[in-house]
Amino acid sequence: MISLTAYKVVHLLGIFLLMTALGGLAIHAANGGVRRESLTRRLVSGTHGIALFLIPLGGFGMLARLGAPAGFGLPGWIWAKLAIWVLLGAVAIVPYRRPQFARAVFVAVPTLALVAAIVALTKPS
Repeated sequence: MISLTAYKVVHLLGIFLLMTALGGLAIHAANGGVRRESLTRRLVSGTHGIALFLIPLGGFGMLARLGAPAGFGLPGWIWAKLAIWVLLGAVAIVPYRRPQFARAVFVAVPTLALVAAIVALTKPS
């Protein structure tokens, strides 16, 4: 049986990897880099994908350990965090398709992460 602490570590690792991947991608695009010329494209893509796997793995593992309800009966704050997770998954396409928004992505990503943290800590209905 995996402990609550282990799930927290997995969740946080996923968040750190996601911030690293999206930050690097946004900076590369903001500096005029394009996807096909990126020397680290596979590394960034892989890091992003692994992060998007680890974040819900750790999150749902924590929910299971805490005895949260399953299915569509999840509290609203969990749905909000899932929506943020989906947004952070999709935002990876923005910097290369719309380079003028790369700097905005660089600011929006940690802002969304902060909102997700506040939602998790305050657990609003």
